[in-house]
Amino acid sequence: MPRLFIPPLLRSYCGGKEEMIVEGATVLEAVQSLDNEYPGVMERLCPEGKLRAGTSVTVDQNVTPRGLSQKVSSESEIHFLPAIGGG
Repeated sequence: MPRLFIPPLLRSYCGGKEEMIVEGATVLEAVQSLDNEYPGVMERLCPEGKLRAGTSVTVDQNVTPRGLSQKVSSESEIHFLPAIGGG
């Protein structure tokens, strides 16, 4: 099952955990699995069913433009990163 790394700002809603093994074949399903364990996480990370503005998702160390619809494998690692701006 995929390993989802919990963003620091959400850890207080997840009992302080930094990561969890979750179920799911996509990033969305993985987040829904986390939300089943810790209700409210989905709304904080994906308000209105979309990844929060200014947040990117990586799957297996690759930033994905597919966001929540990105497929994951049972060995995948999922990270959420704040967007970095500048020049």
